Amino acid sequence: MTVTFRTESDLSKDISGKVKQLRLSQNLTQKALAEKSGVSLGSLKRFETSGEISLKSLIKIACVLDCAQSFDLLFQLPLEFKSLDQVRSLLHPRKRGRKND
Repeated sequence: MTVTFRTESDLSKDISGKVKQLRLSQNLTQKALAEKSGVSLGSLKRFETSGEISLKSLIKIACVLDCAQSFDLLFQLPLEFKSLDQVRSLLHPRKRGRKND
């Protein structure tokens, strides 16, 4: 089994590439997508070339491209629990993270 580690830069460029493909498949120019989403044209251009964008802007773009439901797949809770502690932590989540010593 081969495990491939991708950097955050790789991930962001992959996502921006998919957004560009979706935009083109829907016959939208960068300008049209920027106007429909409320994201500045400069931010959209930067995103498509570098992968850099704010989460808020990415969500706006996803809504216009009709793929906002994809965000529901991120950070899903486990369907299987390996311990009772996992169940407890789900039922009674911590309000803050632990302090590093």
